[in-house]
Amino acid sequence: MYIPAAFKEDRIEALHAAIRAAGPATVVSMTPQGLFASHAPLLLDPHPAPYGTLLGHLAKANPHGRMADATVQTLVIFYGPNGYITPSYYAAKQEHGKVVPTWNYVAIHAYGTLETFDDPGPLLDVVTRLTDQHEQPRAQPWAVSDAPGDYIQGMLRGIVGIRLAIARLEGKVKMSQNRPAGDHAGVIAGLREDGQDAVAEAVAAALGG
Repeated sequence: MYIPAAFKEDRIEALHAAIRAAGPATVVSMTPQGLFASHAPLLLDPHPAPYGTLLGHLAKANPHGRMADATVQTLVIFYGPNGYITPSYYAAKQEHGKVVPTWNYVAIHAYGTLETFDDPGPLLDVVTRLTDQHEQPRAQPWAVSDAPGDYIQGMLRGIVGIRLAIARLEGKVKMSQNRPAGDHAGVIAGLREDGQDAVAEAVAAALGG
């Protein structure tokens, strides 16, 4: 990924936080048929240090796990807050008009080799942890144990676990850091006015305010 110095994020704790806050990841592997991509929510286990391990599952009918070559790198892409930045946000628009649109975004790339597993115990653990992670904010969280045990076991037979020990991790936080200081407040205020609060907060955090 092309990462200008102004947008580089290499703090492990920040990269891990962005992964945990992201939605489903895009998992891209080289296969005998060429590049193949799947989309799945993933867990981040911080071990082994420094980068940790990604865990999730795919439908057993999905050929991704069977085709992925364990000797070739897989790329996992996570997106964070992102949004269109209109030149109208910039104070510079009124000063000289030499402004153009752009897109602000957070992107994390994790690299490693993809492994699969179908043992019911580890599979149940991954499914339970993923469920707990996403149900936790609810007033009355649903739990895997709320469903009949034989039903869950049947569902587990329809999936395959995936595991990727992260060998390389890189992050890009493009949040108007390259704009003149006079434009920063306008970007944050404009995003909030347009209902893009998550992006506005990400800009404020990236600019240290």
